[in-house]
Amino acid sequence: MDAPLAVEQAAAAPERRRLRLAIWLLTRSFSSMLGLFLVAAIVLLALAGPWIVPYPDDVAGGVNLANKLQPPSAAHWLGTDEVGNDILTRVIIGARLSLLVGIGITVAAAVIGVPLGILAGLAGGRLREVIMRFTDLFLSVPGLVLAIALVAALGPGIENAMIALILVWWPGYVRLAESKALSIREEPYIEAARVAGASRFRILRRHVLPNSISPLIVKMSMDVGQAILAVASLGFIGLGAKPPTPEWGAMISIARGYLPEWWWYAMAPGVFIYLAVLGFNLLGDGLRDILDPRSNRG
Repeated sequence: MDAPLAVEQAAAAPERRRLRLAIWLLTRSFSSMLGLFLVAAIVLLALAGPWIVPYPDDVAGGVNLANKLQPPSAAHWLGTDEVGNDILTRVIIGARLSLLVGIGITVAAAVIGVPLGILAGLAGGRLREVIMRFTDLFLSVPGLVLAIALVAALGPGIENAMIALILVWWPGYVRLAESKALSIREEPYIEAARVAGASRFRILRRHVLPNSISPLIVKMSMDVGQAILAVASLGFIGLGAKPPTPEWGAMISIARGYLPEWWWYAMAPGVFIYLAVLGFNLLGDGLRDILDPRSNRG
């Protein structure tokens, strides 16, 4: 066997073992597999939604009063709304909007918070005090209350709701990244790297970031579900997406006026919100067991 090829295969062997272990840890947990299934289903609906919905014209909020508030049937599996639109069509298309918004809020918050947290943890001193006190200023106000105040100031709309929630979400990533950076910078191998002449950027790239990524992935996976719920909450009180945008929270906001007689109208988007949040939370728990072996029990 060629020597370089043998070395390459030997180096890849530990990676294969870690991958097999990760798959085994994930598959042995029913809740983790349920979370993975739910998240995969939501992603599939978001990707394929425009091509699989039975009534694509209903997405734009067309009016068909002859079919308004029909109960679930073979023609409309989840019934119709107050203007005759197919609810199944609108909640499936809403999956794309909710998923994109949830991922966008989470990624943007991490992009802002993680560098600030790592900078605070590694730099220390006055710079750390300034960053962390500014972070505490945001954390001192309940998140949803702060988001409502920000959206009220910026004006209702899905874009402003995203901006408000990003401003609410980033302090959590600062706290997490700062705590990891503080613990990692005291490790002996970091001191050895400094003595060997490694630059701060090299220490950050080779040691701090790789050792901080696991808890950040877990937090981000859980935060996507919480962001979906937060956007739906803002939509429910009229500060998020506006009709005819098929956003789950806005749909429930309208549907509450038709309870309890036309119960299916509110139930459909509510169930989708529940399943999305549940899926991301269960998947986050599974990823924590894989990425942080110390959290495994039994």
